[in-house]
Formats: sequence, C-alpha cells, structure tokens
Amino acid sequence: EVQLVESGGGLVQPGGSLRLSCAASGFTFSSYAMSWVRQAPGKGLEWVSIINSGGGRTNYADSVKGRFTISRDNAKNTLYLQMNSLKPEDTAVYYCAKYTYGRNWYSPPKLTDFGSWGQGTQVTVSS
Repeated sequence: EVQLVESGGGLVQPGGSLRLSCAASGFTFSSYAMSWVRQAPGKGLEWVSIINSGGGRTNYADSVKGRFTISRDNAKNTLYLQMNSLKPEDTAVYYCAKYTYGRNWYSPPKLTDFGSWGQGTQVTVSS
C-alpha cells in the first residue's frame, strides 16, 4: 500500500522559510517522479513542483519559481520542499503526490497524473 506522510508545516512570518518533508513507503520510491501540490483556503488544487526519479530534473510553477526548491533523498525514501521568502499567498495545505507514469514526465504535468497523495501539512504565512 502506497503511503505518503508529509511533515514540517507550521506558522511562519512573511519572508521566512520552512522545509517540508514527505516520507514514502509501499512502493519503489526511486522509480517515480514526485510532486508537491497545494490547496489554499477556499481555492482549488495548485500544482507547485515536480522532480524526476533521480533528482536531476525539476520544474516549478511560476508562482514559486526562484523561492522554492524541490529535492529528494532516495536512500531515505523522502521528498523535500525548501520554501524561502514565504508570502501570505503561500498559505495552503501542501500535499506530496506520486507521479503515476514513472520516472520522468514529457509534458506539463496535470493533477490527474498523480495517483497517490499524502494527507497534507498546513503552512500558514502570517505576521
């Protein structure tokens, strides 16, 4: 059974930083691209970032480019999201998700491309 467990969320002031983690189990983590997706209060899901299975290729939504960094440690079966220069509009529940189609992506990922999701971790950016 695929399990994805996020952690590291919390309350942070604007301009601050947080590092999210996602512990994966129940599948061969190193064989799948992984992603972060978020949902702000009262809004729909927004794709944030994706990383290929080996960690050498990444992509970001324009809204977080230059501020967020996705990474992974395949030895620890863990996905990360380093979030810097946080803004109030980054307030959301952040989910990690497993890319259904394997190691890499070949077109802009869609939310329907992710078949397994964690329970989410809340990030609140406020003074």
